[in-house]
Amino acid sequence: MAVGDWAKRTSHRLRRDAHMLWIAARDPRTPFIAKVIGGIVSAYVLSPIDLVPDFVPILGVIDDLLIMWFGITVAVRIVPRPLMAEHRAAADAAVERPISRLGAIMIIGLWAIIATFIALQIWALRYW
Repeated sequence: MAVGDWAKRTSHRLRRDAHMLWIAARDPRTPFIAKVIGGIVSAYVLSPIDLVPDFVPILGVIDDLLIMWFGITVAVRIVPRPLMAEHRAAADAAVERPISRLGAIMIIGLWAIIATFIALQIWALRYW
């Protein structure tokens, strides 16, 4: 098995599982904590804004993969197996990828909070 084939399969599985968690987050049968984790991970994955931008060599991709892998693993373990199989089938059958405006707003808000904190720290150091 070539590394390229493994990377393609893994990438497809992560995208499908992120979509699956997006579907699971909207299902009333899904446990609340799984909804929260799944919603955050899905919003992050589907958001065009990243914690570390993708153009940063290696780190830009690794942070996405680690956040996706960890979040998906945790959320999948919380949701009951039969329910997860149902959501996985729905994600496989879906044609379009969902768009997360709320996720983009959450990521922008997080960046705004971080930028404000850094600016206040720099301002405090300047007048200290």
